[in-house]
Amino acid sequence: MPEQPSAALRQIDTPGLSIAYEERGAAGGVPAVLLHGFPYSPRAYDAVADNLAAHGLRVIVPYLRGFGPTRFRDPQALRSGEQAALGMDLVALLTAMKLDRPIVAGYDWGGRAACIVSAIRPDLVGGLVTGGGYNLFGPPSTQPLPPEIEHVLWYQYYLHTERGRAMLETNRHGFCRLLWKLWSPGWAFDDETFSRSATALDNPDFVEVVLHSYRHRAGLVAGDPSLGDLAERLEREQPPIDVPTIALHGDAGPLGGQPAPKRDKFTAYWEYRVLAGAGHNLPQEAPQGFASAVIDLAAGIEPRR
Repeated sequence: MPEQPSAALRQIDTPGLSIAYEERGAAGGVPAVLLHGFPYSPRAYDAVADNLAAHGLRVIVPYLRGFGPTRFRDPQALRSGEQAALGMDLVALLTAMKLDRPIVAGYDWGGRAACIVSAIRPDLVGGLVTGGGYNLFGPPSTQPLPPEIEHVLWYQYYLHTERGRAMLETNRHGFCRLLWKLWSPGWAFDDETFSRSATALDNPDFVEVVLHSYRHRAGLVAGDPSLGDLAERLEREQPPIDVPTIALHGDAGPLGGQPAPKRDKFTAYWEYRVLAGAGHNLPQEAPQGFASAVIDLAAGIEPRR
């Protein structure tokens, strides 16, 4: 495959955000929007994006709210990190860029955004690659989960505290590097790899967006009032996803095994693939497997129920 040019960094205004994104590939290719998670950045997709561009796709990799050069347009806007906000950011991006039914792909926060848009606006989406499966949250749970899961979620409870805020304000790189190690125990990334990604954590809204995300999902803070109807619908209805989907799972993540992907929530083409040896950061740990899923959907693989 020919060598691809480096990504072009661009910015586009939507009603709420000025979204920074990187673009590779042919302008007329099948569009693919790749969405990173917390606490990562578009660097997670470098190898995937180059592969897709070499296959003729138009590749767009946005910085999520609170990351990199993406900025809120209203200085007074709530720095929400709730799932409804992430989903509507993606709707706004696809609409502003006038993309024709792109493949949307993501994991963690980015996978949640991709699933939400696929559920509420399937007319905007040509296919979905989702890390794990159905990534929409129901209502906040106040009851204890199994101890093994509670142990993994320590960082969320920590961020519910002001001590957690102080950590993000004074040592967010150290904190997030630890999460990388814990969530991808088999991935031997080096300091340079982390540093290239960690610059995206220095966004002035990073702390508030992250704290709101984890506090809101626990029911500790209110959401954005303008998103109230959508937030309630996502939690109450858990809407199905009616677009062709490939769900990916890394079997070397913090919980191991294969989590329940909520197969019944997917009503169109469905496939589940395990990326052996990969942890949480699926595209950076298993770029070939991740890219293959996007390429297969872009090529219009034969539907099967």
